[in-house]
Amino acid sequence: MQHSTLLADEVLDPPHAPPTFGVISLIAATVTTGLLAGVFYAYACSVMIGLGKFDDKTYVEVMNRINVVIVNPVFMLSFLGSLGFSVLAGVFYLRSDLRPVLIWIAVAVALNLLSLIITSGFNVPLNNNLATATDAAPGLADYAALRKDFETPWLTWNIVRALANTGALATLAWALVQHGRLTR
Repeated sequence: MQHSTLLADEVLDPPHAPPTFGVISLIAATVTTGLLAGVFYAYACSVMIGLGKFDDKTYVEVMNRINVVIVNPVFMLSFLGSLGFSVLAGVFYLRSDLRPVLIWIAVAVALNLLSLIITSGFNVPLNNNLATATDAAPGLADYAALRKDFETPWLTWNIVRALANTGALATLAWALVQHGRLTR
């Protein structure tokens, strides 16, 4: 009985491989990072372009509504999971014989963290300023000025964070390749 259990453990976690949860967390990091990169990409190449076709008042009002509804469990899983699962995967790959994978996970952690910092330091404050200005004086806001102060900086930082997440996705994909090479 003990022999069959040992054999099953070796099949699931060969001596040269990380624990099964390490691979699962690396896959989860890759998927959530890809989803987040896709969200930021979609904003850059479709949502904001379409929204840009509207008048200033509609632009500001729709952007404010989007900023409220995007804070939901599905989005937050990818937003926080991209960094969280990357860190968790890194913990599972700390062994010295797994460093070829850990290096790429570490780069992805840095890029995912950069995206989070950009979002928290630039995009969210811009969103909050837009909401605060329209909440303070409903119907009396200078929508043209609000849009002017918001649109270009928000778009610029969105592209930067999309590039950071896309880079993180690429490095996590490469980490999976390295994992495959180590476990052959």
